[in-house]
Amino acid sequence: MTEIRQRCPLILALFFILCIFSVSYYYNFVHHQKTEYTLLPVTGFHEQPRSVKNENKVMADGMWTVNSIGRLGNQMGEYATLYALAKLNGRPAYILPGMYNWLAPIFKITLPQLHESVVKKIKWRYYGLHDWMSEEYKNISGKYVYLTGYPCSWTFYHHIRHEILREFTFHDFIKQEANEYLKNIKGSRKNVTYIGVHVRRGDYLRTMPNSWKGVVADKGYLDKAMAYFRNKYEEPVFVVTSNGMQWCKENINNSRGDVYFSGDSNESSPGKDFSLLAHCNHTIMTIGTFGIWAGYLAGGEMIYLDNFTLPDSRFLKLFHYDAAFLPEWIGIPADLSPLLSGKN
Repeated sequence: MTEIRQRCPLILALFFILCIFSVSYYYNFVHHQKTEYTLLPVTGFHEQPRSVKNENKVMADGMWTVNSIGRLGNQMGEYATLYALAKLNGRPAYILPGMYNWLAPIFKITLPQLHESVVKKIKWRYYGLHDWMSEEYKNISGKYVYLTGYPCSWTFYHHIRHEILREFTFHDFIKQEANEYLKNIKGSRKNVTYIGVHVRRGDYLRTMPNSWKGVVADKGYLDKAMAYFRNKYEEPVFVVTSNGMQWCKENINNSRGDVYFSGDSNESSPGKDFSLLAHCNHTIMTIGTFGIWAGYLAGGEMIYLDNFTLPDSRFLKLFHYDAAFLPEWIGIPADLSPLLSGKN
């Protein structure tokens, strides 16, 4: 018994040391595990991959497209509107074969093309657009949306202008052809300023007075628009394209030798005319989406025909001047007297 009492302090001391060692080992082990666990999720697992995963899910969900109707100006307006609204609603955008055939030969567009067989098999939600941006277009529901209408308004896409201009980048050979032409007509001029002039006639000669109570540009309008640039710039050069070139040659004053009647007036393949206009410094247009887009791509100053319909025209239910023409563009009111006098 005496021997046991003598050994108790030693046993208790050994037990106390063992307890301290155990607690220390457990604390270090748990602390080490906790450090490893808290570092990994914050820096490499939860945050960054989570945002990428969500974005990929949204952009891979569904498919949006837009009708392919009209000629070059309409096709560009439809493309830009699809691009902007699909991006705004977080949906992937695809274009129809007809639109691809219009735009791909001229521009370096990036939206993928849908095959006709795919278009026919998808159960689309058809969604009609008017020609200006509306609040409800920011939240269009549906995974498979087929936009319809003739949208061509800066209000849809001007907030991403740099992206739209990138989509409508000309192919290199087209740019080279346009720049070579402009260089050749420069001649001996040292301070040349190029003004692209688009005169829309053709079918509008009948449609505007008969269907829309409107007019096309006349000689007086073009004289005023060209006088503006002649007074402002030292050596202006006017590059005229039109689907009524003979009328232009008869009605545009070229007494100064500063007007060049250019392009080929080929409405089914208008890339050459359009490229010439877009590579000028400034623009004069009459009416139509072709001229609007030429001025939008060219930048610089733009003069357009303003108020070209009577106030009671039903055309104004479909078309808003302030949605078609940028605020900084310069409008010259049309002469409506032929309509008021009963003449077309």
